[in-house]
Amino acid sequence: MERLVSGIKPTGGLTLGSYIGAIKQFVELHKNYETFVFVADMHAITTPQEKEKLRQNMKDIVAVYLACGLDPEKATLYIQSENPYHAQLSWILECHTYLGELNRMTQFKDKNQKQGDKNLSCGLYTYPVLMASDILLYDADVVPVGDDQKQHVELTRNIAERFNNRYGNTFKVPEPIIPKAGARIKDLQDPTKKMSKSDDDSRGCILLLDSEEVIRKKIMSAVTDSDNKIIFDEKNKPGISNLIMIYAALNNLKVEEVEEKFAGYNYGSFKSEVADAVINTLRPIQEKYKEIINSQLVEDVLDKGVEKVIKIAEAKCREVQEKVGLGR
Repeated sequence: MERLVSGIKPTGGLTLGSYIGAIKQFVELHKNYETFVFVADMHAITTPQEKEKLRQNMKDIVAVYLACGLDPEKATLYIQSENPYHAQLSWILECHTYLGELNRMTQFKDKNQKQGDKNLSCGLYTYPVLMASDILLYDADVVPVGDDQKQHVELTRNIAERFNNRYGNTFKVPEPIIPKAGARIKDLQDPTKKMSKSDDDSRGCILLLDSEEVIRKKIMSAVTDSDNKIIFDEKNKPGISNLIMIYAALNNLKVEEVEEKFAGYNYGSFKSEVADAVINTLRPIQEKYKEIINSQLVEDVLDKGVEKVIKIAEAKCREVQEKVGLGR
């Protein structure tokens, strides 16, 4: 069975957009691969984090993924920083990565343009190499990524091929999996941009652990237009189109079917139906989450996971160190 590696960055609660666009597909994907899922806490600290909040986010994210259907019998889950070989391999790979390659990383360039050099850590510049280490440690065959992360897998492939050419066959060269595009859920207050947990205005973002009251309030106050017609038109009616997309995704319907179903509805009535659909989807996930977070399951799964991956990572790291001449 081919091996899949994926990371989750614990920098905040998972959103409805994350669930519709990625988590649902990932849960299906992991059934067909030997799957390794790590909580990327080392990536999280490229920007300042509150210690206790970061640790709570790590547990919450694992619990949410399990509640969404990730099977701990089929997936190995672990905390990135609890396996020291991620950082150890990353330094060796940094020494085999060119400055020009890192200068071309679009995410760093975008942040540099927005913030300027003085507020950016070196970790934001070099973290694509740590990401390569996360993948190459486990001889991953495939890495599921969105379009915005595909460049990082390409860098990983370049590093692996360069190392293999210099020292002999060492790393498996991974392939990116671009999941079939899920609905691109937009911010409820600004439907021209994607729903994001990092936005200052939390009214536009539905978190998977939001209460039913909060979910309903956010959807009922979603920005729409004055037309009062349930028609999908992203250019002229982005707000109502976003709500149509949410309803369609959660009920496995086509956009046209949603338009037909709600023909003649006013916006208030339609928003209420959308809120019901979101609440009915998230209620069983939240109930399962509460069971998991109040049990020993998260700790047991993470303990078992790190014990397994350290053995795999140590063997790979020792092979790499031997080839480059480190140690006695």
